[in-house]
Amino acid sequence: MQKVFEACDTLDAKCYTSYGLTEDILMENAASGLASYIRKHFKSGTSLLVVAGKGNNGADGIALARQLHGDYEVRLCIPFGVGSEMAVLQLQRAKSLGIKISETLSHEEKNVDVVLDALFGAGLNRALSEEVIHLIHQLNSMQGHKIACDIPTGVGQKGLLPIAFMADVTLTMGARTEALYLDENKDAVGKIECIDLGISSLFYGGQSQVCVLEEQDIKLPSRNRKNSHKGSFGHAAIFCGEKEGAGIIAGMASASFGAGLSTLVVHEHISPPQYLMHATVVPDNASALAIGMGLGAHFESEFLQHYVVQSHLPIVLDADSFLSAEILTILDQKEREIVITPHPKEFVSMWKILTGEQLTVMQVQSKRFDMVRMFNARYPHVTLLLKGANTLIMQEEQLYINPLGCAKLSKGGSGDVLSGLIVSLLAQGYTGIDAAIHASLALVIAANNYEGASYAMLPTDIIEEITRLEV
Repeated sequence: MQKVFEACDTLDAKCYTSYGLTEDILMENAASGLASYIRKHFKSGTSLLVVAGKGNNGADGIALARQLHGDYEVRLCIPFGVGSEMAVLQLQRAKSLGIKISETLSHEEKNVDVVLDALFGAGLNRALSEEVIHLIHQLNSMQGHKIACDIPTGVGQKGLLPIAFMADVTLTMGARTEALYLDENKDAVGKIECIDLGISSLFYGGQSQVCVLEEQDIKLPSRNRKNSHKGSFGHAAIFCGEKEGAGIIAGMASASFGAGLSTLVVHEHISPPQYLMHATVVPDNASALAIGMGLGAHFESEFLQHYVVQSHLPIVLDADSFLSAEILTILDQKEREIVITPHPKEFVSMWKILTGEQLTVMQVQSKRFDMVRMFNARYPHVTLLLKGANTLIMQEEQLYINPLGCAKLSKGGSGDVLSGLIVSLLAQGYTGIDAAIHASLALVIAANNYEGASYAMLPTDIIEEITRLEV
């Protein structure tokens, strides 16, 4: 689990004022971090093209070119000259070594092994010039391994500009920032690694209420007790509505993720797997509920009031729950463990019912961090899991980012699996926030482990991979 910050400007300033570190020192450490990545992944003699901008992001790239010159076949392109004081200084140092410097890309540079984008740093939100757009097209057409220094050109703090450098890896300086984890930026930033600027992250970053999750953060259900029985591991009750397959998938996921008992609450006879029970009411010994998956208008109001709204049990709300004003009254219950799992369109529907304010899916997607904070300010006790390419999970002002999802999950039923995993953990005694975190990690790790074609994965394949997860 790593800390994430809104921006790094104030963090850099603290290094200058509190720790006596100069801009030059931080820049040399940034370049050393870039160089270490290249030395680790590419052998000596590899061809490297550094494309540097006018400011300090460009200065980082120029310093890198100097550090690798001699050991690598370094080519430095400065298409717009240099402007900042540090960029001027770094260029003077680079010239003193005789580094090959150009102002335009030549034909031979199209075949370099590594391309490093150091044109613009974080915070770029202005329109890109036609000249910059043409340059990015040229860089993206190259076959070499693409590295972004700090953040890819064209990726802004509020989302993707019309075009962006498509990096295989982004090497961010000092700390991770929220812009790197916006959904629309995900394809451009590629893999994200953080470079040490010569000071521990404990001192550079300080406190943050935003964290990015990593695979090793997962805590799977434990069955260390030998003196136990099925009742020792909770009883999940899953409402099975008009589209019964959704409830059955959730029930299968629940049973596979450790719940001692998983029961489908139904109105009529169905044919689930034999290990799933079904009943026409919520069992008296149920320890958690899940509702919404394929629900439709299957249960009358009186039934929902008695077994859902007036219940004290921990609950997961998904899918059709976000169309029901009656079910959404649960969000006001401050003493109850509540997890909600909307995708952006469902969030729009839910917010309209709760507040009367009409949002658009585009608004939610472009301001995902703002949206989860807006919801949290109104319902801090509720665990919100906003689905997306980067899943956001928030409760009581603490925000977690799960960036590990993949396109394999873009298929109906994946969300039903997630709801089943969450209700299983709630039934076993996890808090809402822990259930959401560890269920979401299990889902994406299982999906990433699936070895079939990326378009072929079924919900049952995810559940099968869940059974193979190891601590």
